[in-house]
Amino acid sequence: MTQFDYDLFVIGAGSGGVRAARIARSLGARVAIAENHRIGGTCVIRGCVPKKLLVYAAHFAEDFEDASGFGWSVEGRTFSWPLLMENKNREIERLSKVYAGLLANSGVDVIQGTARLLDAHTVAIGERTVRAKFVLVATGGWPRKPAVAGIEHAITSNEAFELETLPRRVLIVGGGYIAVEFAGIFRGLESEVTLSYRGEQILRGFDEDVRRHLHEEMGKKGVRVLLNSKVARIDRRPDGALEAALSGVPGDKSCCDAVLYATGRVPNTASLGLAQVGVELDAEGGVVVDRYGKSSVPNIYAVGDVTNRIALTPVAIREGAAVAMTLFGGDETPADHENVPSAVFSQPPVGTVGLTQSEAVTRFGEVEVYMASFRPLRHTLSGRDERTLVKLIVEPAGQRVVGCHMVGADAPEIIQGIAIAVKAGLTKSQFDATLGIHPTAAEEFVTLRDKKVVRGAVPVGA
Repeated sequence: MTQFDYDLFVIGAGSGGVRAARIARSLGARVAIAENHRIGGTCVIRGCVPKKLLVYAAHFAEDFEDASGFGWSVEGRTFSWPLLMENKNREIERLSKVYAGLLANSGVDVIQGTARLLDAHTVAIGERTVRAKFVLVATGGWPRKPAVAGIEHAITSNEAFELETLPRRVLIVGGGYIAVEFAGIFRGLESEVTLSYRGEQILRGFDEDVRRHLHEEMGKKGVRVLLNSKVARIDRRPDGALEAALSGVPGDKSCCDAVLYATGRVPNTASLGLAQVGVELDAEGGVVVDRYGKSSVPNIYAVGDVTNRIALTPVAIREGAAVAMTLFGGDETPADHENVPSAVFSQPPVGTVGLTQSEAVTRFGEVEVYMASFRPLRHTLSGRDERTLVKLIVEPAGQRVVGCHMVGADAPEIIQGIAIAVKAGLTKSQFDATLGIHPTAAEEFVTLRDKKVVRGAVPVGA
């Protein structure tokens, strides 16, 4: 009789955990997965999918306005937030059932409840305990709320997806991708939006030209962006509205109907018992893992946002698959984190792959930069003052394109294709030899000719 109930026990039925469980089961492992909420995790339930649906909804106001330039007359338009929420919830429920069906059809045992490690091989779920040869932690992250006076009046992205009414005035605190995405959503749905960020520029970690360009475009759309700004306190007024005192903006108080904090997410490890069984955690509670997803306890692995590395759904899925192959496929498979493409579904959206200009200069000492900013063809008739930015970064020695960035309509769709070229190590001359599709914004990536040489310090490793 075996000493283990399962070969693999997965804690968390989000994208990474579900992928690992399914692949492990297909390789013959006995697998169970525990989930204390709906199956699907952050992406399906309270992240990528509902966010993108709201982004679609927010685009229609501008589309209706732009239509007149093309001969259309749109009259009597109305918007219903409750109807949008109802339709969004129905789609999320459908997707959650799809994920549950995938697990069931794969032969993975699904256990509803909160899991906690008792030792390296024993997991408690409520009153039940099971033993597993390997444990995979895939519990994702959770929004962070700082210790600010009156923070109990604020919401996070979690609650923003469940609001019963659309707030007429919104203060968004933060400058990362979640903050700028919700700024675009609420502004597109015609709320008054103020974004307060403590830093020098939004989207820290992104290319500087991307950050500047998006900031300018958000301002054109009516988002009030306050930099070097912090919320000192939040108060509830007698009329029910909220009043936020902003430090860094002398005498400024923002009166609003909702304060949304988007100041980062932390790994969801607080109640798992990981430290007690010897798993090393970083300063924010993330599981420290090697390139194969293995923690400091040899039979305990972790994937996705809980590892505090690259918090993107496709990364978690790839990591989950790699762990399953490493443990049960006879093939040690590291997750590849080089040249990971990403998008910010702001308005306008951002797409990016590879190195930023500053990262490239640090790595190579000198880079060639090709960049263009232009008015898209659509807006020659719509009359809208919106510009698209495209940028290529090339390392001089081998002429490889090492970074590609775009701000503008369809940027995420375009960069997905460009990412293949960057991942393959294609050169600027190969980009130049590729014919563009005219008239498109994407063709700019194969027609860029104006070069700027940027030099920095001695490259790393030189």
